[in-house]
Amino acid sequence: MDVLKVSTRSTPNSVAGAIAGVIREKGSVEIQAIGAGAANQAVKAVAIARGYLAPAGFDLVCVPAFANVEIDGAERTAIKLIVEPR
Repeated sequence: MDVLKVSTRSTPNSVAGAIAGVIREKGSVEIQAIGAGAANQAVKAVAIARGYLAPAGFDLVCVPAFANVEIDGAERTAIKLIVEPR
């Protein structure tokens, strides 16, 4: 499963386009976000991607979870959103 990493500075429309592309190609995608701002951008991107894919017959669902990731030798907790068609 492809992993998209979202930051506070990520543009939700761009991330939504990436989500839509991966869903069309692979069927599901994992999004990782660390911090409140990044989580906000990620959730907005999922909502926008639903709009992009609805005309093609895709109804997206999102399953939230936590993930431990290592950044610069330190372990951080990320929000993981698994997005797939229903």
